[in-house]
Amino acid sequence: MEFTALGATLLLIFLVELPDKTLMATLVLASRYRPWPVLAGVSAAFAVQSAIAVAAGSVLTLLPEAVVLGAVLVLFAVGALLLYRESRQPVDEAENARHVEAPWWRIALTSFGVLFAAEWGDASQLATAAMAARYHAPVEVFLGAFVALVGVAAVAVLLGRAVLRYVPLRWIQRGAAVLFAGFALYALYELLRLL
Repeated sequence: MEFTALGATLLLIFLVELPDKTLMATLVLASRYRPWPVLAGVSAAFAVQSAIAVAAGSVLTLLPEAVVLGAVLVLFAVGALLLYRESRQPVDEAENARHVEAPWWRIALTSFGVLFAAEWGDASQLATAAMAARYHAPVEVFLGAFVALVGVAAVAVLLGRAVLRYVPLRWIQRGAAVLFAGFALYALYELLRLL
């Protein structure tokens, strides 16, 4: 198992997801429903979305190295722009509502649907595809992305309100945008060196 791909993916996706709508959606779901079925549902959605992103990134590895580096550059640049744009949006605080009583399976299924839809084209999905293309280690990238996404969901379920009380969401988003921009610049450097 290649630790570089696993560790780099885990760290990148965890940092990118902290300021993302995924955290907010999970927070809202956990404030409305019991937390454990929410965590189960969002974890299942993350497993499917991570597999899709790794498959897309793995397809990129079949292309010439310059094309792969160009795709990685674009994916990270788009991710940086999306995160920065999101940091400029006004943030509504999640309502502190009572838990709605519903069967465990219905809460998990609702949570799965919400997060599965929210992750399409998300910065973490783009980053996962880019990491899969970059490292040629699909299993390690999948594990890193999945563990990071579930970790962020667990933070949202267990500690989310406290974290956001001390660190403004927009600053977390902007920090992640800078991180993505750094990866994009590094991909550009490698591409220019290759050409």
